[in-house]
Amino acid sequence: MTAGTLVLVRHGRTEYNAAQRLQGQVDIPLDDVGRWQAEVGAQALLARFSPTAIVSSDLQRAAATAQYLGDAVGLEVTYDVRLRERSFGAWEGLTADEMVAGWPDEYAGWKSGSEPTSIGAERRGDVGERFAAAVAEHAEALGPKDVLAVVSHGAAISIAITALLGIDPDTWKGIQGMHNAHWSVLRASGPGATPAWRLTAHNVGPDYPVEHWVAGPDFAIERGSV
Repeated sequence: MTAGTLVLVRHGRTEYNAAQRLQGQVDIPLDDVGRWQAEVGAQALLARFSPTAIVSSDLQRAAATAQYLGDAVGLEVTYDVRLRERSFGAWEGLTADEMVAGWPDEYAGWKSGSEPTSIGAERRGDVGERFAAAVAEHAEALGPKDVLAVVSHGAAISIAITALLGIDPDTWKGIQGMHNAHWSVLRASGPGATPAWRLTAHNVGPDYPVEHWVAGPDFAIERGSV
């Protein structure tokens, strides 16, 4: 058995998002806009889906976003450390200018498509593996008519979608990041099908003004990782 529908939700905005600082696993709370986004986003999501279970990253920006959804639908939120954002090592908390100043070669390489593992960043493949394992475990307890809502983070969700579609996240980067408090939808492919999930919608959310998504345009090369 597995959940028939998987909804991956990105958390609302934080002060680090507004300042375009790379968050990674730094535990930053939602700001005022982020709390508003989480509430509005929960109502918009519930107009389309009725979650059976809600699982969240334990980082507080995701946990608070999940709580808005849980309160609105009347479900208890379960927390799973495997749904945390990708760790970005020494770059966490920094702006692009600060990364360029301290690690010009590494940052240039990141922009051109290589991975900043030399600064302690978590491998994309490792993120995809832990996230996909969490999804499989929580979805297994549900049935084909059930909806599993997973609240997490921008980079982690993009990487997870890649892994859930059976593609290697270390070599393929074709999934764009998401706006705050937006979501993506995957449907179970059916018994024995490959891949096990199909992406049916990406970066969907409430129609609030663009200035309430994030404070600025793409950050570095991984939108949604701030």
